[in-house]
Amino acid sequence: MTTRPSVTRRSRLIVGLGGALVAASVHAATPEDAPPESREQVASALRALAPALAGHARRLAAGAVGTIEHEIAAYAPGVFHSMSEGTLAPPKKAARCPADMALVAGRVCVDRYECSLVEKQPDGSLVPHAQNLSPAQDHVYVAQSVAGVMPQAYISGAQAQSACRQAGKRLCEAVEWRAACGGTEGYAYPYGPDRIAGTCHDSGANPMLTYHADTLQRGWGNVELNDPRNTTLDGTLAKAGAFPGCVNDYGLYDMVGNLDEWTADPSGTFQGGFWLDTSLHGNGCAYRTIAHPFDYHDYSTGFRCCADPTDP
Repeated sequence: MTTRPSVTRRSRLIVGLGGALVAASVHAATPEDAPPESREQVASALRALAPALAGHARRLAAGAVGTIEHEIAAYAPGVFHSMSEGTLAPPKKAARCPADMALVAGRVCVDRYECSLVEKQPDGSLVPHAQNLSPAQDHVYVAQSVAGVMPQAYISGAQAQSACRQAGKRLCEAVEWRAACGGTEGYAYPYGPDRIAGTCHDSGANPMLTYHADTLQRGWGNVELNDPRNTTLDGTLAKAGAFPGCVNDYGLYDMVGNLDEWTADPSGTFQGGFWLDTSLHGNGCAYRTIAHPFDYHDYSTGFRCCADPTDP
């Protein structure tokens, strides 16, 4: 079985162009060599996901190479961190979702695009918020899922949760996010079973080495990781939907690459990877980072919202 490295978030952010690691501290483990708690975490993730992909004939059998189950099973964190998968609601017949969301497995509505923010003014009006600035703690923001707009980076899980709630939605549970990513077939990638480089925004420029190489040796902190220039450099963040092939048959865009996406796990979980890394913590739709608190944010963290479907 292929060995995949498990690294801290700070180490992961020094992935260089071409995937080379620069001065990274890597702890690698196959599932067989991972701690028992990590192996059980993988088994729990598979059990939680199973209902979403059951009940219809799939082109690839559950767990076969090219499925999300295969990729989940192939990776276990070398260091255990507690997390919550959440649960899947029972399917609703003829359930409906708002126009900016897609119905996944008859169970949950999911935003079609990574979210941008608008700020709610005291008079109730809404004004756009710059994606390269972290949301201010004492302001009110509303999540919007809109094609052709730069999605919000530099956002924490707690801020993303608040913005979803202001929009009448919520952050996706971790298992809901995975159920959505691989489409109805449960593929390893939104577009199919095999990675096709460049179909999603899964490579590009490394702003940390462009702007902060001089501080690499002492380690990058909040200032460097939240530098507003990090997502305005050419080859970094792309507009929502700018990669038209990075879509699944639910009509959900950019679930792999572009920005990491926070989920509702209060221990801190984001999924899908960003433009410099969609494989170090699992491949494609199985990608998951679990080692950061819910109030963490940097230039690669974004989100999308979920909601419960309505009856017709």
